[in-house]
Amino acid sequence: MRLARHALAGATGSLAGFGHDHWPLALGATGHRLGKGRQDDVDVKASGKKTWRILGIGIAVLLAACAAAPSRTGGNPMFLDDRFAPPSEPIGAGDLFTLSSAMKEYLGTEIASRQRTRARQHALVDALYSSAQLKLEYDSTLTRNAAEAFDARSGNCLSLVLMTSAFAKALDLQVQYQVVFSEQAATRSDGIVYLSNHINLTLRPTAPEGRLVTLANEPLTVDFIPSEGQGRQRARVVREATIVAMYLNNKAAEALRERRLDDAYWWARAAIEQDPGFLTAQNTLSVIYRRRGHLAEAEQLLRNAVELEPGNAVPMSNLSRLLKASGRADEAARLDERIRRIEAVPPFHYFDIGLQAMADKKYELARENFEKEVERAATHHEFHAWLAAALFELGEVDAARRHLQIALENSTTPADQALYESRLEALKPRQRTLR
Repeated sequence: MRLARHALAGATGSLAGFGHDHWPLALGATGHRLGKGRQDDVDVKASGKKTWRILGIGIAVLLAACAAAPSRTGGNPMFLDDRFAPPSEPIGAGDLFTLSSAMKEYLGTEIASRQRTRARQHALVDALYSSAQLKLEYDSTLTRNAAEAFDARSGNCLSLVLMTSAFAKALDLQVQYQVVFSEQAATRSDGIVYLSNHINLTLRPTAPEGRLVTLANEPLTVDFIPSEGQGRQRARVVREATIVAMYLNNKAAEALRERRLDDAYWWARAAIEQDPGFLTAQNTLSVIYRRRGHLAEAEQLLRNAVELEPGNAVPMSNLSRLLKASGRADEAARLDERIRRIEAVPPFHYFDIGLQAMADKKYELARENFEKEVERAATHHEFHAWLAAALFELGEVDAARRHLQIALENSTTPADQALYESRLEALKPRQRTLR
C-alpha cells in the first residue's frame, strides 16, 4: 500500500475562451486485446489494483468502466430473465458499505485512539494498514464487501477500497475513487482471459468553506499496490455508483469462472441496473449469453457497446470473435483492422495533441483529436469538456453546449459539476448573439 498527498497526475489546463479555471482530470479506460493465440473469452474484474476485464481475441466481460452519461446508454439492455434459473444466492449490494459489529468496535477503539493525535484520514489509514493487530493481506481471488473483507482480514483491491470507504464514511470523510492507468496483468481460466487494472481512493476531510486547515488535513491517496512512478500516472475519477457496479460485475465474473451461469446472469443484470452506462457489465452479459447459446442477444449487446465507444477495443474484440464463429469473416476482418489501429495508440495520445493544439490556437486540429478520444471513451467528462472548448473557438456553440452537458452528466465531483454548470451559463449570452 502506498500513501500520498492527493495529486492526480495528468493533463489539466485552462479552457481557452472559458476563463482560466483548471479542469479536474477524469480519464477513461480503453481496452487492450491479448496477444495472438487461442481465441478465449475475455472478462474484466475490478479488484482494486485489479479491475478485471474480459477481452482479447474473444468475448469480453468488463468489470471496470467509466462513469456514464445517462443519455448515452443506448436504451435498456436486453434481459432474458425467463431463460435463466433463479439465483442460488442473494444478488445485490445493499450491504456493501455496512459496518459490522466488529468494525464498529474497531472504529471506537483503535481508530478513535489514533484520532487524538492525527487527522482523521491519517488515523484511519494507520489503524487499518499500519497496525500490527489487523494485518490485512491482499487476496485477488475473491471480491468481498466491506464487512467480509474486515472479517477475513484480506481481499482484492476493490474489497479493500470498499472497506476503507465504509470506515471513511463513518468518520465523515469524503471519498473519491480512481481507476489508475497502469500495465495490465492477465490470467486465463476455462477459456476466459481476465485482465486487471488498478483502483485506488482518496480521502478528504470535510470542512466548511473558508475554514483554515493544516497540511495534516490535506487529501490522502491510499494505494494498495503501488507502482513505480505512480505520482506521474494518470487516473480516471469514477462515481460511487460505478464502484458498486464494478463490485456486482466482479461477482458476475467470479460466478462465470465457477461455471454458475445463472448466478452470473443475475449479478451482471444487477450491475447494469446499478449503472446503465457501465458498458463493462453489458460486455460481461454478452459473454454469459454467448456461453448459454443466446448468440443474437450477445451480438446486440456488443454492437451497442461498439456504437457507444467505437474506439474501445474490448467489446470490438469480442464481437469479432462472435462474427468469426458465425461465418462472417469479412466483417470480423474489418473489426480486427480497427482493433490493430486502436491498440497502436497509447491512452491520452490524442488528448495530449489536442491540448497542445489548443495552446497553439489550432482549434480544428484540437477538435479532431478530442473527438478521437471521445470515440475511445464516450463518458470521460474532461474529453467532452475540452472538445466543447475547441468547438466554442470554432464558433459551433450549439455543439459546444451539447458536449458540456455530457461532461456535466458524467462529472464525478461537486466541483466538476459546478464548473461545467458555470461554463454552460457562460455560453448562453454568446449563443443568443449567434442566432
